[in-house]
Amino acid sequence: MSEAMAKWACAVAEAELCGPLPRRWAHSQGVAQRAVEVARILGDDAQLLSSAAVLHDIGYAPRLAATGFHPLDGARFLRDIHAADERLVRLVANHSMALLEAEERGLRDMLEAEFPLLDDQLLVDGLIYCDMTTTPDGEVTSAKARLAEIVVRYGTGSLVGRFIRQAKPDILEAVGRVEAALAAQPR
Repeated sequence: MSEAMAKWACAVAEAELCGPLPRRWAHSQGVAQRAVEVARILGDDAQLLSSAAVLHDIGYAPRLAATGFHPLDGARFLRDIHAADERLVRLVANHSMALLEAEERGLRDMLEAEFPLLDDQLLVDGLIYCDMTTTPDGEVTSAKARLAEIVVRYGTGSLVGRFIRQAKPDILEAVGRVEAALAAQPR
């Protein structure tokens, strides 16, 4: 994936999020900045991660919210309107353990059928790491603090609160794998 694709992704995300959802746009920019830091362990997939990072929450844009499940709505928008790269679309659709939340929403079969998981664990983990170490305002945080913030923001009994508690071990493992890969790779 080229640098031009990453610039396109940023422009699309900004157009959809900046006006209606400035805080979500700040988060997306922060996640994209984290992707720059992770780039050194991804080689040729660094631009793909950067593009997915800035686009991962595009499905929150009010005009795109068809199902109310932002990974699915965002992936469909990227596929159907922009004919985006398949790997990019699949990363957006499945970011941060989305299959578990899709299960809570009764959408897992649909998500899996339309957007199968990528089999590149480091790339998938990289997006989880970037998302789960960035606050809603785009600042760097720990994964544990981010998970706690999500539960507080949505409520422990909410669908998202239940999902995030279920996904927590897998999210922390993914973040740990990326941290280990970063530690093993010289700067």
